[in-house]
Order: sequence, then C-alpha cells, then structure tokens
Amino acid sequence: MIGAAVRHALVTGASSGIGRGLAQALAARGAHVTLAARRRERLDELVGEIIAGGGSAEALVLDISDGDATFAALQAADARRPIDFLVANAGQGGITPGKKLDWKRVKEILETNLVGAAATIAGVVPGMVARGEGRVVAVASVAGFRGLPRFGAYSASKAGLITLCESLRIDLHGTGVSVTTVCPGYVQTEMLTPGKSHPFVVSVDDAVATILRAADARDAVCTFPAPIAAGMRAAQLLPRPLYEFVATRSRVKY
Repeated sequence: MIGAAVRHALVTGASSGIGRGLAQALAARGAHVTLAARRRERLDELVGEIIAGGGSAEALVLDISDGDATFAALQAADARRPIDFLVANAGQGGITPGKKLDWKRVKEILETNLVGAAATIAGVVPGMVARGEGRVVAVASVAGFRGLPRFGAYSASKAGLITLCESLRIDLHGTGVSVTTVCPGYVQTEMLTPGKSHPFVVSVDDAVATILRAADARDAVCTFPAPIAAGMRAAQLLPRPLYEFVATRSRVKY
C-alpha cells in the first residue's frame, strides 16, 4: 500500500485542486512530498500546513509549460532524493474553437498538458527503472477519448498523454514501475468555468480518494465519475461519421 511504501512523492500542479488534495493525502500517509507549481505563495502556504500537521514537504517553483526546465528540475529532484511516487497533474484548460483558432492558446495548452507532462515523467522514470520500483500517476481527462467540439487543443493534449502512458505501461512491464492514467470528468476545481452548469461534478476529496485507490492497486486506467466514463466510452465506439454527425449537431455549450 502507498502509506507503507512511499518515501518521496512529487506532485505537479500542487498549488490547488486535485494536486493539492493528493499532496495533502500523501503527506498524511507519511511520504515526504515535493510540491511543484508556479505560485510560490500557495506552495509555501501548503508546505506550512503539511508541516504543522506533522508531515514533511518542500516547495519547488516550476512552470511545467517549459519542458526543458521541467525535465532538468525533475532529474535534479530525483537525484537529490529518489522519487518513488510521481503525480503528473499540472495542466490547463480552455477552448480553442476551430473557427477562431488561436495559435498562442493552442501552443500553451499543448506545452503544458502534453509536453510538460511528458517532461515530468521522463525526468523521473529512468531513476525508478534503475531502482526497480516506482509509481507514476498521470492526470489526463475523458476529453482525450474523442475530439470535443471547441476543445481541439485540450482533447489532443489529453489524448496524447493517454497514449504516452499506454506505451510506457507496455515498455515498463516487469520493471517494478507502474503507470496509472487518470481520466476524470468534471472535478470541482478552479478549471471549471464560474457560473456555468457542469454535469456529474465530483468533489476534490472524492477525486483524490478514487485516484489513490487506483494507485494502491496499480490500476492501468482510472476513469470517473461512472456516468461520464460510460458516456465517453460509448462515444469512443461510435464510427467516425456518426460521431461527427452527432457532435456537429449537438447543442451542448462547452
């Protein structure tokens, strides 16, 4: 179980939402937690909370969208104190409608959600393989199951991460390193659009509990909540012409 085994966990996107919740939960289980994010004030606040509660934590100010800097920082963190549990959680949302395609926004989303996540994983996995033990948890999204209207860059970034993790699971079989791909629907975090209604929203606490259960079991994929997961899996099974017919006529406002 994680509580007995994890010595050093590193969590990206740890200043809020799922990342913050996972960092707190891992610290409560006895792990030393490195909190990585851009916002120093929030990281310092969380470090203080964890230490006040009897845990162990440190802050790492890092912009995940800079892939080379992220890779170097993760390599250095692993060399300083071997990481045996990695949460590649940092990400950003946002629409990129095809009729008003904004390259700057597309680039930001891809560099954070895909390149940054890949750099995070690449910085730690070689050390885990060399030591014969480790767990990687990568937070993708059900949005990566199909190309969603107006969310081309976001869907592409999460689809890329899902596929990267699938390949890694195959390559790392037998090494002692597990890879769990997390594909949530809507979680009550800052990424949700204020004032808009979202179906089947999951609390951060419930999301954290679900993710940790999957990591405990070394599950390959963790998708939730059940209604969203079922709907998106059904969408995956639709032939492309039928999916595109339905999607182009959908009145859902993302």
